[in-house]
Amino acid sequence: MPDQSLDQAAIMGGLYGDGIIALRGAFSPEWADRMAEDVWRCFEEAKAVPGGALPRGPNRFYVEVQPEKIRGFVDVATHPWFVAVCEAVLARDYRIVEVGFDIPFPGAMDQPWHRDFASPEATLRGRRLNSLAFNGMFPDRALWPRYIERAAPKMPQRGDISVRSALTIHRGTANRSSEPRPVLVVGVDAPDATNAQHHDLQVTAPYLAQLPSRVRDHLDCRVVDRLEQVVQHHVIEGLVDSY
Repeated sequence: MPDQSLDQAAIMGGLYGDGIIALRGAFSPEWADRMAEDVWRCFEEAKAVPGGALPRGPNRFYVEVQPEKIRGFVDVATHPWFVAVCEAVLARDYRIVEVGFDIPFPGAMDQPWHRDFASPEATLRGRRLNSLAFNGMFPDRALWPRYIERAAPKMPQRGDISVRSALTIHRGTANRSSEPRPVLVVGVDAPDATNAQHHDLQVTAPYLAQLPSRVRDHLDCRVVDRLEQVVQHHVIEGLVDSY
């Protein structure tokens, strides 16, 4: 029987409909725990550099990171569901433009409802999604009640993958537990999108050479002799100054 999670019609229907879809149990909890180890190491490095770890609200931070510092990156980028979604929505020559992670620590509050950025021409005129990436746009506060009414809570577990359009109205939810909740983020563009200019995806030449072609051919990155801490420039003011 065909894998329904890879069905192009279902993928398109979900992302053009609700704006978000997910694959439960894509990886094992143990795999997710290994990735968390890398995330914590990268977070400690980022905190030491101005602009390395940016606030996304109280007790919540976002960090952009180099793919080779995340052991599970290739597993994600080659996962059949990841590839199927990217090809269905963005075209076969999609481009990976961002790797990062969001960490809501205990005490993190509900974020304001927002889109990641304003609708591009491809969406306004062509009604086509050209990005599954992250940036910043906020609806009027007066509209929040209708989003609360229509909200569809998600309860992801370690090892799950989800994907949404960057234009989906959403918010990071409060962390009422005693444990932080790190989440890896991979931003992907269609060939005509321009989100790569907001990021600084880096790889070293030896790392790039050993990547499988189905990953290497989709990276929109610069090749460096030595990895540099990514200094983020796209501060999303509305996620910080609205509390």
